[in-house]
Amino acid sequence: MRRRLLALAAALSSLPLLLTAAPSAHAADPTTMTNGFYADPDSSAKRWVAANPGDGRASAINASIANTPTARWFGSWSGTIGTATGAYVGAADARDKLPVLVAYNIYNRDYCGGHSAGGASSPSAYANWIAQFAGGIAGRPAVVVLEPDSLGDYGCMTQAQIDERRGMLTGALAEFNRQAPNTWVYLDAGNPAWASAATMAQRLHGAGLRQARGFSLNVSNYLTTAENTAYGAAVNRELSARYGYTKPFVVDTSRNGNGSNGQWCNPSGRRIGTPTQLGGGAEMLLWIKVPGESDGNCGVGAGSSAGQFLPEVAYKMIYGY
Repeated sequence: MRRRLLALAAALSSLPLLLTAAPSAHAADPTTMTNGFYADPDSSAKRWVAANPGDGRASAINASIANTPTARWFGSWSGTIGTATGAYVGAADARDKLPVLVAYNIYNRDYCGGHSAGGASSPSAYANWIAQFAGGIAGRPAVVVLEPDSLGDYGCMTQAQIDERRGMLTGALAEFNRQAPNTWVYLDAGNPAWASAATMAQRLHGAGLRQARGFSLNVSNYLTTAENTAYGAAVNRELSARYGYTKPFVVDTSRNGNGSNGQWCNPSGRRIGTPTQLGGGAEMLLWIKVPGESDGNCGVGAGSSAGQFLPEVAYKMIYGY
């Protein structure tokens, strides 16, 4: 794994854009402290397979989805958050694997979209929650994707609400820097279809990107890896031109095997993408959204709630129909 990272670094170093890269918030590299990525043993896909061994779809879902390293999402449903994150990274650490966690509990979450509305009850409640989240990880190696959609979901917000959100994200990054020295945090930057690269660079910088390892793209979306890597490079050009630094980025490839048909909420005909790995045009390609988990009461997931595992959707996504 170390050799692959060095090879990637050597390739990227030839690009003038990245010569101005800001130093990482941490000296430690969690990918070299572990031996591969952690596959969540209690993912929704894994639980479904275990509960439905006789189902004709179970074998394919088990082989193609349930055992692929995928992020675990943490929010209000996670109970005492420091205990929850501590237990998860502890289990991964015991196996010498790198866990990927998603923090998804920001105050006024999904304020404009609505399908995943909720989150902490106030900015101060969020500050307490995210401090405990980071404290649970402590010194163990981890990757954290910080608050998907939070910088794309500005369309219906007032400037005061936007400023409030930026403050919460900046505070969250400070907590990880203080409490979780072996964690790489990626501040979510939406996807190429949401905001221009110039706009997203401004939003990332305003939310404290300098404190983060980098930014994440395409979380729970379907756009191709090529589209996302081009967008990530464009965001970095804007960061370099405006602020004098660039950052690594990661791409969610869990459901982008067929690309996007223009719909973001449970579209039909999508396909699983490249499994979690280092490199691939970004710092990492990650499965952040579990294939088969609903985006909400919409599309082929009509009647479902966000996060609900839909085996038929998962099965069709394996084969792309």
